[in-house]
Amino acid sequence: MNQQESAEITALQAFAWLVGQPEEFSQFLNATGAATADLAQSARDPHFLAALIDYLLQSDERVVACCADLDLPPTALGEARMGLPGGRDPHWT
Repeated sequence: MNQQESAEITALQAFAWLVGQPEEFSQFLNATGAATADLAQSARDPHFLAALIDYLLQSDERVVACCADLDLPPTALGEARMGLPGGRDPHWT
C-alpha cells in the first residue's frame, strides 16, 4: 500500500467518524459547501478527502476526539494529510 492509499483509508475513517458527529458534520458541510447528495461520490475524490482532513486539523479538539474514537495516534490525521493532494505544500495563511 502506498502513502496516498494509506492516507485515503485514514481520511475515510475520519469521514465516517465525522458523519457520526451531527453538529460537527453540519459545520463541515457549511464550511465546505459539500452537498449531502454528492457525498458518496465525493468520498472517492482525494481532493475532497484532503479538504476533510484540513477541516478536522483546524481544531485540536476535533483531532483528539476523532483519533481517540478511531484508536489512532494523535498524529495520524496530519500524517494522512501529507499523503493527500497538496499535503506536501501546506499554506498556513
